[in-house]
Amino acid sequence: MGDVLAVPEAYGLGPIEVTAITRDSVEMVAPLTGSGFGVAGCSGGGGTSSNGGGGITVKCGVGPAATINDAMSLKVAEIRKTTAVLRIEPAE
Repeated sequence: MGDVLAVPEAYGLGPIEVTAITRDSVEMVAPLTGSGFGVAGCSGGGGTSSNGGGGITVKCGVGPAATINDAMSLKVAEIRKTTAVLRIEPAE
């Protein structure tokens, strides 16, 4: 928790910070760098909410990758107590 990951500007997000890890999900926040935001396919009842000031909160469980802003693939590959393995790459 608390780790921050810079992502390419083309993804429409600033640095992603992990704010919470539970048995079932990982919660992350990030500032928006573009004018819009979209997420599809977040497993485990995941979702987004406005974080005020141009930021978002994303909560995803282990499973298939979510597509963010039609540009980035984000997958929670594994959750181990207080750590999580995330895979971030360009969307296909």
